[in-house]
Amino acid sequence: MTRPLPRRLLALALASAIAAAPVTSAFAQAFSPFTASDIRVDGLQRISAGTVFTYLPIERGDQVDSASAGEAIRALYKTGFFEDIRLDRQGDILVVTVVERPAINKLTITGNKDIKTEDLTKGLADIGLSEGGTFDRLALDRVTQELTRQYNNRGKYNVEITPTIARLDRNRVDLTITIKEGKAAKIRHINLVGNEKFGEEDIRDNWESRESNWLSWYRRDDQYSREKLSGDLEKLNAFYLDRGYIDFSVDSTQVAISPDRRDMFITAGLTEGDQYTVSGVEITGDTVLPKEEIQKRVLVAEGQTFSRRLLELTSDSITAALGNIGYAFAQVNTVPDIDREKKTVGINLQVVPGPRVNVRRIVFKGNTRTSDEVLRREMRQFEGSWYSQAALDRSKIRLQGLGFFESVDVESKPVAGSPDQVDIEVAVKETTSGSFVFGLGYSQLTGLTTQIQLSQSNFLGSGNRVSVQANRNSYLQRYDFSFLNPYFTDSGVSLGYNLWWREFDNSDFNTAQYSSTSGAGQVVMGVPITETDTVNFMMGVDSNEIFAISGSTPAPLVDYIDAVGRRTFHTWRAQVGWSRNSLDSFLTPTTGMLQRFGAEVALPGSTAEYFKLTYEISKFWRLSRHLVLNTRADLGYGDSYGDDFVRNICFTPGTVSDSNNDGIADTFTPGPDPSEPCLETSPDYRRTITAGGLPFFENFYAGGVRSVRGFADNTLGPRAAATGSSYLQPIGGALKTTGSVELIFPTLLDSPAARVSAFLDVGNVFADTDSFDAGELRASTGVALMWRSPMGPISISYAFPLRKDDSDELERLQFTFGGVF
Repeated sequence: MTRPLPRRLLALALASAIAAAPVTSAFAQAFSPFTASDIRVDGLQRISAGTVFTYLPIERGDQVDSASAGEAIRALYKTGFFEDIRLDRQGDILVVTVVERPAINKLTITGNKDIKTEDLTKGLADIGLSEGGTFDRLALDRVTQELTRQYNNRGKYNVEITPTIARLDRNRVDLTITIKEGKAAKIRHINLVGNEKFGEEDIRDNWESRESNWLSWYRRDDQYSREKLSGDLEKLNAFYLDRGYIDFSVDSTQVAISPDRRDMFITAGLTEGDQYTVSGVEITGDTVLPKEEIQKRVLVAEGQTFSRRLLELTSDSITAALGNIGYAFAQVNTVPDIDREKKTVGINLQVVPGPRVNVRRIVFKGNTRTSDEVLRREMRQFEGSWYSQAALDRSKIRLQGLGFFESVDVESKPVAGSPDQVDIEVAVKETTSGSFVFGLGYSQLTGLTTQIQLSQSNFLGSGNRVSVQANRNSYLQRYDFSFLNPYFTDSGVSLGYNLWWREFDNSDFNTAQYSSTSGAGQVVMGVPITETDTVNFMMGVDSNEIFAISGSTPAPLVDYIDAVGRRTFHTWRAQVGWSRNSLDSFLTPTTGMLQRFGAEVALPGSTAEYFKLTYEISKFWRLSRHLVLNTRADLGYGDSYGDDFVRNICFTPGTVSDSNNDGIADTFTPGPDPSEPCLETSPDYRRTITAGGLPFFENFYAGGVRSVRGFADNTLGPRAAATGSSYLQPIGGALKTTGSVELIFPTLLDSPAARVSAFLDVGNVFADTDSFDAGELRASTGVALMWRSPMGPISISYAFPLRKDDSDELERLQFTFGGVF
């Protein structure tokens, strides 16, 4: 992990820049005091004489002696402009001869990895080492020494920092700082001396510094760092204090390095002392809240083993409770009464609430495009109400969740003369909230995808979202327009609408072969229930025209169309959903849970009457700094609720009549009366077709990078063949059950935009609930890489199917580019 240039480096270099130069050598010769009738400056190239006179403490007409001359030389040296300064006298004229320091023409830094170039360049610029600035060799030497020290602190003792100065004409230099960081020294052995009650493995379980082991290539915990060791020694102290060893101490720490500076050996001597128990807990001071309520927050009790951690949690809990009712500066002072003979500790919790604070004003800064109203409606802290730290923390999270701001900083400022009032200043740094995207994407399933999208999530600074989008690939053309007002009402009810039109050709989509043309208009509404829960509603109407492909569309799909008796399906659609989101991050979560439940109904009067239920859950568990576990499940079920479609169709034996080639068998009656059945004496016969359940174009599918990896997209589940064909095509099903357990390695790649994981996927699709068979579930395991690259999101996985069937279509290496992962 790179870190910004330490302030100490700047301070040391700055001090060196103003260090006094030897004054005694600055005089060409001693001279007697005289009155300067004039002052002349020789040797100037870039700096004007006026600048010199500004800093020179001697003016025309002043008396010049050794003391004033020395003061003048020191004043000019402090400017940092000159390498050499001489004072001479020609008659009554004071002659100031200077040698200017060269200007830095170009500054180049190479070889640095631990410290970012921009951080290093900024730090050097703060002390004057920047392109166009004045070159100071002494400052450069001090910076070199400090950089070496900083790399040593990171365990890199073989670091080499070589500054190179190239002289140019017109008193200029090119400055190059070459850094050879080398490899960090590895910890070969850690030895604790004096621990008798606990083993080293227990003590060092949560240390960042570890001896070299087979996982060190990933965790890098065997790389020595003085900062890490200091933190580990503090953890050592906390380990014993949390277990009652009040007299514990670290007596000595020794760090030895091998002659080749590659191996480190750490030894710590410690004294454990005796274990103490709690003799009693007393709460004193002005508790504000009833003592009974404060007592509920006390986690230590008489007879327990003393624990500093429990005391800290108790103190934090009490101050949080007081801070949330206005006591912003509340403190809890822990006063221990140690009895070393009885090995007990009496604890006195002194509550000091301080003044109750009222919020006078909330001021927003930095929102040049976004109106104050958009920010204010996300605030959970209000003007004129009691201060609440919890409300401020939640307000910051909500502002960050808008996506309009690069950073959000909330600061409480006391009001002068009013100790019981504060002003809240919310400083934001706006980022681009609109985008025009022309993109190309590719995946194994969709092939080449073109996309044009114009979106503005903060339209005219109002917080409203507007989007126009067009997608085109080998199987799909889709055009969308959407609008959403997230605060249609002051209570946070959102309202918007969607319009879309789509041409869909399933023949290239790993599903049953048919095509469709559809369009829809929808109205959406969201109602917040709590800070993490939202209920969503949707009402819409859509039309879907199905085109069966003669000789290619599977027979059950053709039968469904024949039974309905039409190929255009009109649907009045209603949907209600609930979601709960407690994830700590939208893009790379490590803790929290996301749940979604949806119920969709094709209302009575639609061509087909059916419903669909979906449920998704994803839970993240932070196992350690290096490991995050994600468990997720995705379930879906659908069925019809109206009467089944029943239709009589007459056929000529061995043929299917389809005179207009629309994929739907023609209905005809050879007899004179259309109401009569097919004539038994004719070669024709009648067939009764019944269709029910979830329409095939609403079926669920599974398989691929977003469900069960290692199997081709959409290929799991029921299959059927077209009439006269033996090729089985995936047709989906009314029941979907998929799940996954994924172990994410967030620190394996040194980039927050990329992560590697190992996964186990399970799932399948079934025709209906009666067809469910746990033995038919497919399973796969493998590794995956997800990367938010500058060119678009990329997801790559390599899977090994564990449970499969001979008829399954396997695809071990799968990837998508330009899609959402």
